[in-house]
Amino acid sequence: MESFDFGRGTVQLADDGSVAQVLHPDGRRVLLDEAHDGGVHDSLHAWGKGFVVTDRGSYRFDTPVHTRWRSSGIDLLYQFGDLELRVGRRFGERWTETYELRNTGDAPIELGSVAISTPYRDVYTSSRESLTGSVHAHVWTGGADAWVWATPMDGSGPGLGLQLTEGELWAYSVESREPGTSSNIRGHIYLHVTDHARAPHAMGGQPAITLAPGATYRWTWQLSWYDDLPAFHADRSPLIAADRLAAEVGETLEFTGAAALTSDVPGVHHVESTDGRSRIAVLFHEPLRVIAERRVRFVLDHQRRPELAGSRKYAFVPYDNDSGLTVLASAWRDWSDARERVGMALLLQEVRDRGWGDRAELDVALAGYEQFVREYLLDHEGTIHDDSVHQNAVRLYNFPWFARFLLGQGDRDGATRILNRYYELGGDHFLAFDLGPLLTDLGLEEHLVRHAQTFIGYGDELPPHEVNYEQSMVAPLLELLAAAYQTGKIDGAELTRRLPWLTAFAADQPDVRLRHVPIRHWDGYWFGRLRLWGDVFPHYWSALSAVVYAAWPRDLVTPEQADWLDRAEEAILRANLVSFAPDGSATCAFVYPSCVNGQPAHVADPLANDQDWALVYALRRLS
Repeated sequence: MESFDFGRGTVQLADDGSVAQVLHPDGRRVLLDEAHDGGVHDSLHAWGKGFVVTDRGSYRFDTPVHTRWRSSGIDLLYQFGDLELRVGRRFGERWTETYELRNTGDAPIELGSVAISTPYRDVYTSSRESLTGSVHAHVWTGGADAWVWATPMDGSGPGLGLQLTEGELWAYSVESREPGTSSNIRGHIYLHVTDHARAPHAMGGQPAITLAPGATYRWTWQLSWYDDLPAFHADRSPLIAADRLAAEVGETLEFTGAAALTSDVPGVHHVESTDGRSRIAVLFHEPLRVIAERRVRFVLDHQRRPELAGSRKYAFVPYDNDSGLTVLASAWRDWSDARERVGMALLLQEVRDRGWGDRAELDVALAGYEQFVREYLLDHEGTIHDDSVHQNAVRLYNFPWFARFLLGQGDRDGATRILNRYYELGGDHFLAFDLGPLLTDLGLEEHLVRHAQTFIGYGDELPPHEVNYEQSMVAPLLELLAAAYQTGKIDGAELTRRLPWLTAFAADQPDVRLRHVPIRHWDGYWFGRLRLWGDVFPHYWSALSAVVYAAWPRDLVTPEQADWLDRAEEAILRANLVSFAPDGSATCAFVYPSCVNGQPAHVADPLANDQDWALVYALRRLS
């Protein structure tokens, strides 16, 4: 093991020349390593190792055939087939890596995939260990403008910024996502020159690169420590950029480095720089009323069970867009007729309350659903059961959702009874969603303040939920604290010090699916039909961050920070509109990487399940 000074940190190289670890200036490990993360990481995935897929064979590279150590770094030579890969690493104030692939044969070679492992320590062991010992890796592979921003999960500085200075990166993929690792590790991130051979459609299209005999392909990236993301961007000169990435059809989006764009066709559009070496992704969407009314029509027509007797025929269920069938949950609770599916009922309420849609039809549907809730989910004590089959199971997440539904139906006492029961069952120690606004609406200030004070007492050691630590723990925590702050009984400093925990989950990549959208990387597996792990961008619970930004007390931020909160809120809410198709169908998860465990991705899951929450939040804030 050799160590090199790297700015305010340190890089440790293994005997084979790969990067074993990067030590942050505060001492945390930026990368996964065998000593501490042996259950999920080994040297086969070390930084700088990788693979190529060609029309002449496919190869992984690990042990170099030649190594030359230098005082400032190392040079490596790998050979596989008719390809030769030279790698140079240099350290100092900046860390520079250059990769050069050369065709040593006498015939052309088509490079279908070229990947380098960059195993950032994006793991959730516990909230405290995550906040003090892990990083969020925000990846952008938009060609020549590619970059990665690795920031401590507590939002403190400095962060580690990687920017491409030569060549192009067009994709990233994820490996090591298995049921055994579950939702508490993001996986090994691979950066790709191209992933054309496995996912030619990904991220706007993957180039096929042909190397003539004796020809080379070379790319270089440079890493440095930056106090924050704006400081990192100040050190970059992108070929194409945009302040706004979403607009209604018929509106115009302006760019730096490309012509303005107007579209009457809803959906994601990729915009290339004038030289074609970089691209960004934008969304044109229909007006919210159009989206909402079409979605409600689809839900009423396709996402109920009319073949059932009694009130169960009014329950909302997942729907497979490929087969045209509703989905039977059996033991898989995330496909049940309750839980998150209540979001469809809330969407119907939002549409009804605006005077949109067919009022008589909506009233019948909501009355039937209310009957289903009372007969199958709600008992006399106020307990919300998990679904119509598992009536002895209790999941605290469900309580505020169904309280909000009953409140929307005019049953204030029923909503209050559910929340009182939530706290009887230990809700003070659990971060369900929508509690702050709901407790405020119902005048339950005692619960609100006590719950907030309980979690202030936890500090950074939050109780684990269904994931050890995640954005949808931090957002509900801040939503709760923001509501409690309005009572005058909570110190604003408790809010201010926790806000970076939430903002650190997202960056500002120039893709509408990514900008300000927090990292979530398991929902495709739990809620989708494809059962794919891997980054889901956007995800409807990313809207929880938007809710926090909207509710954030403006007396705790500067005007510039308030402006950022407003822009981030709108970006998140509009990004999630990409999940709704013009015919009213929807997808519960868009798995963003080009591949996950070698399975082609960058795909919308065919299941419409729980994504309607995103539309509920958009209607509450944007209409």
